Amino acid sequence: MALTKEIMINDVYNDVGLSKSKSRSAVENLFEIIKEALVKEEDVLVSGFGKFLVRNKKERRGRNPQTTEDLQLRARKVVVFKTSSVIRKNINR
Repeated sequence: MALTKEIMINDVYNDVGLSKSKSRSAVENLFEIIKEALVKEEDVLVSGFGKFLVRNKKERRGRNPQTTEDLQLRARKVVVFKTSSVIRKNINR
């Protein structure tokens, strides 16, 4: 089962004791802060959790798998997440 935004809101509501609307607002605001930083191509570091960064991918050659036609994929930016060593150790136990 995936951790959804709705589950996060319920966890904040149950664990912190904020009202449901304030819990929703807190979670939404946190994601908005992260999105704004990534759009500005700033790294987002959460100590003990990991780091979100924007990487540039170069233009490259690709292929349509249905038609096997060669095509040129344009340069683009992608968001990458690197886990902290703490999380990596807990996952690999």
